[in-house]
Amino acid sequence: MKVIIVGGVAGGASCAARLRRLDEHAEIVMVERGPYVSFANCGLPYHVGGVIEHESDLLVANEQVFRGHFAVDCRTGCEAVGVDPVAKTVQLRDVASGAVTAESYDTLVLAPGAASVRPPIPGIDLPGVFSVRTVPDAREIREWIERGTSFLAGMDRYSGFQTVRPKRHAVVVGGGFIGLEMAENLVHRDFDVTVIELADQLLAPLDAEYGNLVKDFLEMHGVHVVVGDGVASFSQQDDESLVVSTRSGRELPADVVIVALGVRPETTLATMAGLEIGERGGIKVDDQMRTSDPSIFAVGDAVEVRDFVTGEQSLIALAGPANRQARIAADVIAGRDAHFRGTQGTSIIQLFGAAAAWTGASEKSLRRVGDDDYERVYLYPNSHAGYYPGAKPIAMKVLFRTSDGRLLGAQAIGEDGVDKRIGDLALAIQLGATVYDLEEAELCYAPPFGSAKDPVNFAGMVAAGVLRGDMPVSHWDSGGDAFLLDVREPVELAVEQVPGAVNIPLGQLRSRLDELPRDREIRVICRSGQRAYTATRCLQQNGFDASVLSGGMLSRVLWPTP
Repeated sequence: MKVIIVGGVAGGASCAARLRRLDEHAEIVMVERGPYVSFANCGLPYHVGGVIEHESDLLVANEQVFRGHFAVDCRTGCEAVGVDPVAKTVQLRDVASGAVTAESYDTLVLAPGAASVRPPIPGIDLPGVFSVRTVPDAREIREWIERGTSFLAGMDRYSGFQTVRPKRHAVVVGGGFIGLEMAENLVHRDFDVTVIELADQLLAPLDAEYGNLVKDFLEMHGVHVVVGDGVASFSQQDDESLVVSTRSGRELPADVVIVALGVRPETTLATMAGLEIGERGGIKVDDQMRTSDPSIFAVGDAVEVRDFVTGEQSLIALAGPANRQARIAADVIAGRDAHFRGTQGTSIIQLFGAAAAWTGASEKSLRRVGDDDYERVYLYPNSHAGYYPGAKPIAMKVLFRTSDGRLLGAQAIGEDGVDKRIGDLALAIQLGATVYDLEEAELCYAPPFGSAKDPVNFAGMVAAGVLRGDMPVSHWDSGGDAFLLDVREPVELAVEQVPGAVNIPLGQLRSRLDELPRDREIRVICRSGQRAYTATRCLQQNGFDASVLSGGMLSRVLWPTP
């Protein structure tokens, strides 16, 4: 059996290694048009920022490793330029010489990845305007930045003293993963950074209120954020600096520009081969990663996959799913019955010592498919026991089915413990767990690491309380003419108040029930929801129609007016 794999990096390289472990006798040819067959493209922003110092640290495995350890005919600088599915041949072009040869196959695996989106904006090809997709991309950005740094240092030496230097400016176009990671790393390189995002929020997979939290956090760390505005053009000044002009008329100076508008599946070869392209623009595959041609498989960023929660077709450009798809394709090629379960889009991003992470469905994705069988809760548990030094709150949003309690999705932002909790919830979603399962989950506990009621347990308890009717919830964006009852202490009201809310501290509530209306819904407010829960239980059992404003005052920042 002869297998040709087009593309390395995560999908192609993993497929080649797995296939060799399963089949010692297969002839495996892997071609990669770039100079590196397997590199950590997720680490590129951190290499630009100097966190990953050496370029070599980004290289996972080279051509020699694949030849020597795996007996794979690995060819870098070799581009697949055509596919003939009838003859079962691939046309390969040597990038250096331009020579084209035909290579036959029994099975073909397409792992071409996705290309950076670079729309035809005037000036996008000017010097100093970069994308971040490959190791050479990162090298060019570093060289550009260091050339400017060297110039300033040379001026110091020439003048004999350190000059007062103007702050260097960077503009990042796009508020997704790469854009925000580049923004953080450019701040570390002492740039004044502006992020421009055409949509009305950052990090599109998050719900809007959590995207706004990310925006606020970036601005706290000195990043200028512009949402709801796009780039109209790039232009160059006499001193070679750049000006970024936006559609709304802003003009932003820039010494370097990063265009991070996302990626588009590479489907050229698939189209040549007559393969079916899905509704989202990626290569259509089944759950064994087989395309519409049974002899051709496809994996990674170029393919469409099923969303595990909503069932929608989706494009997920993540290394984890790409690796799993590659292993499944290799298993099927080797004769095993393997299937891809779909993806939840589980993701995390570091931002100035904090993290934002998510898994499963968002509220907007549920609305998009017309699914209204869900509820949400907001909670703010500590990352570990509050009495142990260093505990940090985690802002969590959890989505679950109202009909059966099945966990649907979660989002979290915080400075500690975010990765662990979203990782736990991601596994729970994949196993079809309910919020009742989260209540009972037995998780690691010691004061430096968690609490007796871990945030995951806490999320399950809150959500289960909602479903059992013990804790009806409302939200700041619910609308309606409800009576607002604030059960915080007066000293807390000196810091922030809710217009129109009546304050009865929790300790006085039972003796002042006659001050509350019995003909209106009462929404109960405290700082995070815990005291409001106690108050709601009291009110319910005394005949009032009461609910907890989920997340309390900590969630009010998501919706400034009730």
